[in-house]
Amino acid sequence: MRINSEAPNFTANTTQGTIDFHQWIGDSWAILFSHPKDFTPVCTTELGYMAGLKPEFDKRNTKIIGLSVDPVENHAKWAQDIEETQGHAVNYPMIGDTELKVAMAYEMLPEGAGTTSEGRTAADNATVRSVFVIGPDKKIKAMLTYPMSTGRNFDEVLRLLDSCQLTAKHTVATPVNWRPGDDVIIPPAVSNEQAAAKFPNGWKTLKPYLRVVAQPD
Repeated sequence: MRINSEAPNFTANTTQGTIDFHQWIGDSWAILFSHPKDFTPVCTTELGYMAGLKPEFDKRNTKIIGLSVDPVENHAKWAQDIEETQGHAVNYPMIGDTELKVAMAYEMLPEGAGTTSEGRTAADNATVRSVFVIGPDKKIKAMLTYPMSTGRNFDEVLRLLDSCQLTAKHTVATPVNWRPGDDVIIPPAVSNEQAAAKFPNGWKTLKPYLRVVAQPD
C-alpha cells in the first residue's frame, strides 16, 4: 500500500447495509478509518468526534466510513454508548470486518492473521488504527496510522483533506502548518514561464526552489 496505489475494492456488510466500496465512493472523496475492536475507549471518543465533523466532510464532497474488527450487530450496540458519552450519534456507515478481509487488503493486518474476528483482542488488532484519504479516482492520497494509546486528530485529517483537494485541483503544494486561505508553494517542476501563466498576479521568490503565492480559488 503506497500513496497513489489504487484503494482495494471490497464488498462488506455495514451498519447501513451491504456496500461495494468503489461504487459507494462514486464521484466523491472518501475517508476510511479503522478500529481494532468495538467498545474500546479511545475509539469511542474518535467515532463520536467524527460524527460531529461529518457536516464539514459533506461540504467537501467527502464520504466517511469506519471499520472495526467486530460484527455489525456489535457496532449498533457500541453506537448507543458513543452517542451517550460523546453527544453525537454515529451518522456514517461502520464496516463489520469479521473475516479480517478489509484489514488484510489494506495491510493493517498480515495475511496470516486468520479469517475470523472471534477470540481476537484489541491488542491482537492493534495495527488496525489507520486513516486512508481516497480520491474520486479510487487512489490513496494519504495515510495515517496511530497507536491504540493515542487518539487521532481528526481536525488534522480535515486539514489534510483540504490540502489534498487543493493540490489535486491546482499545481501547488502546501507548506508547514498550512490552513485554507494561507499562501501556498509553487512546485519546482513548474517553470517561471508556466507559473506566470498560472499566477498572473505574481509570487514571492524566497529561493529559486521556494516560490510563495496566494492560494488559488
